[in-house]
Amino acid sequence: MRALDATLHPRDGVAVFNRVYLAVTQAVGRYVGTGRFADRHAAITLDVRFAERYLTVVEAGSDERRPPACWRPLFQFRRHPGVRPLQFALAGINAHIGHDLALAVVDTCRTLGCAPAELEDEFDTVGDLLVSLEERIREDLMPGPDLLQIADPLTHLLGSWSLERARDAAWTAARALWALRDFPDVAEEFTERLDTAVGFAGRMLLTPLPEPLPGPCRFS
Repeated sequence: MRALDATLHPRDGVAVFNRVYLAVTQAVGRYVGTGRFADRHAAITLDVRFAERYLTVVEAGSDERRPPACWRPLFQFRRHPGVRPLQFALAGINAHIGHDLALAVVDTCRTLGCAPAELEDEFDTVGDLLVSLEERIREDLMPGPDLLQIADPLTHLLGSWSLERARDAAWTAARALWALRDFPDVAEEFTERLDTAVGFAGRMLLTPLPEPLPGPCRFS
């Protein structure tokens, strides 16, 4: 992620999300180092499987291969001048949490030979960390008073999405996929529909907004 950050323009939408995810990964590493996880090995495995999904998407994008539907809006709009940094950050989080996290839980269960219920403590700890970081991300990337012209539609747009709800949905999806592991055709269809639904939400988050007019906002 550090190497990727060095190659991308700071305003690139993928770069915006990458910086956010790097901060999250570093925070998870600190949690592991201070013994905040009940099962350190399970937490590391989940973190690695989760990150692998993102890095695979980035690799596909660099090779001009078609990314999954959940990531497609971010790659399509990554240089759009009407999309704000906070939108890029949350669209990436939406794709990674809403789609990748469920699959990473299943990957981890297969690696460790366990059921999702045995990872619930680690999942919840990571989820709580992400929710706490989301508020800071919003504060860091939200437009200031000089952009009040767009702040109202931006607030309305981003207020329609919740990381906490996305995390809860990811856990439900992971449990469903695990239950369907002996029915590969149904599991594949479920995964495709999840991918499409998360991609639709991402496209809404990346709705381009108008540039603010110069000078202070005036109301008639």
